[in-house]
Amino acid sequence: MLVNSKIKSEAIKLLQSLIATPSFSKAEDKTAKILQDFFTQKNIPVHRHLNNIWVATRNPNPEYPTLLLNSHHDTVKPVKGWQRDPFLPSVENQILYGLGSNDAGGSLVSLAAIFLHFYQQKNLPINLIFLASAEEEISGKNGVAAVLPQLGKIDVGIVGEPTQMKMATAEKGLMVIDGIAGGKAGHAARNEGDNAIYHALRDIEYLKKLSFEKVSKLLGPIKISVTQINAGTQHNVVPDICQFVVDVRTTETYSNTEIFNYLNKNTYSDLTARSLRLEPSGISLQHPLVKAGLKLGIATFGSATLSDQALMSFPTLKMGPGNSSRSHTADEFILLSEIKNGIETYAQLLTNLITVYKNQSL
Repeated sequence: MLVNSKIKSEAIKLLQSLIATPSFSKAEDKTAKILQDFFTQKNIPVHRHLNNIWVATRNPNPEYPTLLLNSHHDTVKPVKGWQRDPFLPSVENQILYGLGSNDAGGSLVSLAAIFLHFYQQKNLPINLIFLASAEEEISGKNGVAAVLPQLGKIDVGIVGEPTQMKMATAEKGLMVIDGIAGGKAGHAARNEGDNAIYHALRDIEYLKKLSFEKVSKLLGPIKISVTQINAGTQHNVVPDICQFVVDVRTTETYSNTEIFNYLNKNTYSDLTARSLRLEPSGISLQHPLVKAGLKLGIATFGSATLSDQALMSFPTLKMGPGNSSRSHTADEFILLSEIKNGIETYAQLLTNLITVYKNQSL
């Protein structure tokens, strides 16, 4: 055992405090204060920007690589179907229930514990930053995107999300597109007008059948889904406008800009991308961090779900305790054993990485 039981117990207590405190995206000020106080009580200098909290290695060495340990402390709102109080951190049979317990509270407190474990160690050939970020669930502008410029140069990052402690070495990006098909209004009873719905359906059918030539080895094909559609004012009026929304999950085979330009060129509707910034992300299998995990026998995979990785320009590995299938569900939970084992696995991973960096400096 690399990490003592006291640190693990403190991590679980911290998670219970976070669960008991509502922290919906854009309203994480109270959980930010909890995290701030947690490190202040340990005499660790704490930095805060908006609702983002971070702590860093004492006297960082600019010649050493910097590793970011990041997870988020915002949550979605509880869905219907909860049989428990989502803000009551109850433990039953070593299972901790509560909103945000799995996504991503377990990862957050596990990475906080890892920072504490290594913070006291001297002569580490690596700088560490632990960042508890806000607005991850909405990819908000006041989360990671706002705070990263203040952290200085970062060489690699671990993004804590529930992956069953497997290493997600690639992650799909996201592009949301608004489409507007135009027509001409007319009376439905007469042969008048030009139905915008029919024009939209032509493009929707095209998007449904579209497949791109390049397919990612880890992430598979680009996934395009039309998820919303709206048209018409009343039953007897041919609509002149039909609006629809397209969800595009991108891979490293094409940039978001390339995909948008291709779709815009090959459809009749007017397309507008809400944002092009949520690019696919990942890390090379040859990176020392990934090799450190492979040495432990940790499996790798490509993730279809989006995280703050999309906003990071440096190599990142997504990994954390819990199971993604529990996220955003009623009666969300995480096993206490998952947190304890997650902390231990993180510690082994970083120990292997530190050994690599020490050998490089010899």
